[in-house]
Parts: sequence; structure tokens; C-alpha cells
Amino acid sequence: MNPRINKVIGDIEKTKEKISEYSSRLKELERLKIELENADIVALVRGINIAPSELEEFASAFAEQRKNTAVPDITTDNTDQTEKREEENLNIEE
Repeated sequence: MNPRINKVIGDIEKTKEKISEYSSRLKELERLKIELENADIVALVRGINIAPSELEEFASAFAEQRKNTAVPDITTDNTDQTEKREEENLNIEE
């Protein structure tokens, strides 16, 4: 067999091994991130010294208020402003 083919086959196997290693590492990092976020949340809740029932009421009220509050789409707003500036710049250059 062509030696270049053997080299490519070897490179493919090495690459597959690296992908597997990186995939495992990524899963572990994502798990660790969630664990650390959860620890921060628990520390925050314990720091405010609130009863679990009060916390539940607060969280429910907050979620309801957030659901009822319209949040502007800043992506559209920024795009519109960018387009206006580009049009103005074109007008100035002409």
C-alpha cells in the first residue's frame, strides 16, 4: 500500500483519539461549570437568610413579573441604528 495512505490513516486515528479526549474533557468541564454555578446559587440563597417558603414565593413572583414584562429586542435596535449610521456615512462621502 502507498506509504502516504498509511500516514493519512495513522493521522485519522490520532485525530479520532484527540476528538474523543476533547469530547470527554468538554463534558467534564460543562459538568464542573454547572456544579460551580449551583454552589454559587446555594451560597447566595443562604446568604440572604430567607425561609424556603419565602424563597419559593419570591421566585414565583419574579418569574411572573419577568414573563409579563416586555423585553426590547436589542439586536434589532442595534441593527437599525447601525444601518442608519451606514446610510449617513454614505451620504457624507457622496
